Amino acid sequence: MATSLWSTGALCHFQPVVYKATVAGQAQQCITQAPARRRLHQSNYQSATATTIPPSSRPAAPECKSKPPLSLFPLSTLLRSYCITSLSCSPILLSPSLSLLSTLVHSRSPLLNPDRNPLLRYALKKTFYAQFCAGENLAEVRKTMASLKDMGFEGVILGYAKEVVVVEGGESAENEEPDAGTVEAEVTAWRKGTLETVSLAQKGDYVALKFTGAGSRALHELTNCLPPGKVLKEAIIEICDFAKRRNVRILFDAEQTTVQAGIDMWTLAFQRKYNCEVPEQALVYGTYQAYLRSTPATLARHIAVAWDERFTLGVKLVRGAYLGSDPRHLFWSEKEDTDKAYNEIAESLIQRRFNNLLKPLQGKESREFPDVNLVLASHNLKSVKQAMSIRKEQLALDQKRIHMTYGQLMGMADHVSCELILARKLAHDLQQPPYEKRDTPMVHKYLVWGTVGECLKYLLRRAQENRDAVVRTEDARLELRKELVRRLMRN
Repeated sequence: MATSLWSTGALCHFQPVVYKATVAGQAQQCITQAPARRRLHQSNYQSATATTIPPSSRPAAPECKSKPPLSLFPLSTLLRSYCITSLSCSPILLSPSLSLLSTLVHSRSPLLNPDRNPLLRYALKKTFYAQFCAGENLAEVRKTMASLKDMGFEGVILGYAKEVVVVEGGESAENEEPDAGTVEAEVTAWRKGTLETVSLAQKGDYVALKFTGAGSRALHELTNCLPPGKVLKEAIIEICDFAKRRNVRILFDAEQTTVQAGIDMWTLAFQRKYNCEVPEQALVYGTYQAYLRSTPATLARHIAVAWDERFTLGVKLVRGAYLGSDPRHLFWSEKEDTDKAYNEIAESLIQRRFNNLLKPLQGKESREFPDVNLVLASHNLKSVKQAMSIRKEQLALDQKRIHMTYGQLMGMADHVSCELILARKLAHDLQQPPYEKRDTPMVHKYLVWGTVGECLKYLLRRAQENRDAVVRTEDARLELRKELVRRLMRN
């Protein structure tokens, strides 16, 4: 029976639940070895990132002369990163910085609007903006993208920064009822910015869509779990069609829980439309936040829908970025619980099989796992190593694998990104006769673009994320300091 594009069923509701082979390839040798783990069951899905040429007699593996991961970055970037990361590790400095950013985000004063105050714009653009954002115009964005790809990134995940802040009660910070002309103008501006973003992206890149950037009417529809209005729906279809022609994939970003159920409904509707056109390939991805207790149940429902309706499920898995605004009772109580949830969900998706956390829906235990494409968005080195270990083991056992890439935010976890890049470069360097299968991890950097004023909300969330991930931020600071000391001693 055909399913309506906007059928909801159990989808449009947010229900927080109470809380042996020798591994082929030498890339992992350049990363600190993860603890030994039990052998895992594998899936039957081939990744395009593995070289599958029959091995012949092999000489001894060449020595792995790894270099420090952060050696890939220029000194100016390292110094800026170290200063901002040090600020994030200091409660004395971070708290007033967060207060200042929050004031700038919510103020309507021209003096506190960086797009109208040149001195404020200059100060922000040379510091926080330069650290986390790609540029204000097309030329700046292209330059940033080129520099990342020159470093060895497979590509980028590019997003247009404009979004709406949701305040308590589910209303926008602007809290004004727009007329029809305003609604169309808001959607038109969002559509134009997003189409420009897709035009900037290249083959193999991703573009992130943030629906609240489409204005107050979109926020109303998402909050009340309604389909997008005619103007917005046409804009989304135009964006997806344009991305398809350019071989660019679309990520529907997660947002605050007030609107997330509506985003989930829209995500499934457009996955139904686009993810069945090419076998085993997703054009549209949804984003799942592991810090929410409800995520395993939500993902299990979406897995069931994808299997029943025969489309590839596109998944971007993140820990979560709305700690500063979402109700705390919706989260796992401890960071360790979030880490455990993230790793178990990732393991289940990579292997395409259910486990103790990600369980099939009741009454559908016999259903198979659908095809899955995965963006593993993580700043946690342990999570990245776990995923690499599983995929290398799958490769050693000659098992087919899902299409997957790793992702980190621009300006954050650069040591994790660089370790992946070096593993990828080493795998390519070792593709010499006699050939053998080698895992070449793909890694993308997530970056947003827009004016300094448009990016303020994004910058605030990055600062809040650093505040709530003190241990990880301190690890990053120590890695940066180690690289700076190494360069000083070398010179």
